[in-house]
Amino acid sequence: MTQQKAGLLGGAPPEPGQNPPASNPPTSVPDTSARAALRRAFRAAPWTTRTSLAAIWAVWALSRIAMVYLLVQDDIGVSNVSAEVEYLYPRWSQQLTDGSYPVGDVTWQYPPGAGLLFLFPSLLPFLDYFAAFLVLTLAADAVVTLALARPSRRLAGAWLWTAGLPLLLNLPHGRFDIQVTALAVLGLLAGRRHPRIGGAFAAFGALIKVWPLLTLLGTEHGRSSRKAWRSAVVTAGALLAVLALAFRHSFDFLSQQGARGVQIESLGGTLLSLMRASGMPIGIEVRYGALEFVGVHVATVAQLSLMTTAAAFGWLMFWRGRASRWTEATPFDAALTAVLLFTVTSRVISPQYMVWLLGLAAVCLTSRFTTQRPVAWLLLAATAVTALAFPTYYLDVMEGSPLGNTLMVLRNGLLLTATLLSCHRLWKETAGATENPAPSVRGVG
Repeated sequence: MTQQKAGLLGGAPPEPGQNPPASNPPTSVPDTSARAALRRAFRAAPWTTRTSLAAIWAVWALSRIAMVYLLVQDDIGVSNVSAEVEYLYPRWSQQLTDGSYPVGDVTWQYPPGAGLLFLFPSLLPFLDYFAAFLVLTLAADAVVTLALARPSRRLAGAWLWTAGLPLLLNLPHGRFDIQVTALAVLGLLAGRRHPRIGGAFAAFGALIKVWPLLTLLGTEHGRSSRKAWRSAVVTAGALLAVLALAFRHSFDFLSQQGARGVQIESLGGTLLSLMRASGMPIGIEVRYGALEFVGVHVATVAQLSLMTTAAAFGWLMFWRGRASRWTEATPFDAALTAVLLFTVTSRVISPQYMVWLLGLAAVCLTSRFTTQRPVAWLLLAATAVTALAFPTYYLDVMEGSPLGNTLMVLRNGLLLTATLLSCHRLWKETAGATENPAPSVRGVG
C-alpha cells in the first residue's frame, strides 16, 4: 500500500532500513540554458547599467575629438567634406543676413527653417564661421547623447549613437544632419508623455529637412495622436509665417528639390552603375550639388523611384489603419520604419542620411519593447560600409570600378534588408495575427 501510494505521488518508496526523505518545499532550479546565460550577461553588461554613464561620456568625448580632428585635416579619400562648412554655408548665411534665401542657387534645396541653422554661427562673433558651426554641431550631438543616456532608459541606444556615429569618420560634423536628428530624437522621446511637445519638435525638424514629420506616423490612434498632429500643424504654420515675413524667396527651394535626378549612391544609382559597367551609355554629371547619372534608362529609374516612394507611403497608411496593438516602443519603431522606407526609395541617398537612421535606431533601443534590434545591427554595418564608400573610396564609386560597385551593392543591400526586416517586424508586432496579442499601452504618445 505504501509503495502504491508513493508511486502515485511520483516518488520511490524508501529502502528498508532507511529513513524517509524529509518533506521540503520544492525549490526553483536555476535556468542554466545558454539563452538564460546570455540574458543574464546582457543585463549585467555596461550598456544596461547606470555605472556606464561615465563610460559613455568618455567614449563620446574621445571619439568626437577624433572626428573633429579628421574634419579639420580633411585628407580622407578624394572628397572635401569640410568644403560646405568653409564656403557654402557662410555664403548662404550672408544672403540670409541680407534678408533673402538663396536665389537661383541649385544647391539650395531645404525648407525655410534650415536658414536658421546657417544664421546661428553669427551669434558667436568671437569665433569664425567654421568653428562656430562646429560648436553648434557638437552641442546637438551632446544633446542627443544626453537624451538617450538617461538612467531611466535602456542605455543600448546611447551606446549605439555614441559608438556608431564615429563610423562615419569626419562627415557628421561637417553637415547639419545631427541638428535635425536631435529634433527628431527629442520629439520621439518627449512625445511619449507630452504629445504636443513631440509634435512641435517634429514640425520644427520638418521645416529644416522634411523627414522628421515621419516620426509622427507611429503615434497611437486617439487623443494623443490628435494632440501631436495639431501641435505640429500649428507650429509649422506659425514658423512658416514668421520666416515668410522675415525673408524673401522662402519657397524657392521647391523648384530645386523637385528637379533632382538619380544620385550615384541611391539604390537606383547602384542599378545604373551596374548597367554602366556592362557597357551601357550612361554617364555622370555634377547637378544640383551632387553627382547624378545621365543617359539611357535614367529617367525610367527616376520614375520608378518616385513610384516606389508613393507605394511606401501607401503601405505606411495601410499599416496605420490596421495596427491595433501599441507598446511604448511602437512610435519609435514606426518612425524608423518610415524613414527607412523613404530613404531606400529616394532618388538620393547621401551618406549623411545614415546619421538620421542611427539616431532613430538609438531611440528604438531605449525601450525593451522594441522590435528593431536586428535592424539596428544591420544599420550599424551599413554605416561602416558607407564610410568606405564616402569619403574613403569615393573615386571608385564615381568611376563605377569593381570595388566601388561592390561597396554600393553591399551598403544598399544592407539598407534594403534592414527596411524589409523593419517593416516585417513592425507589422507582425502591431498588425499581424497573433494567438496572444499584447495589450495596447495607452497614453504613451
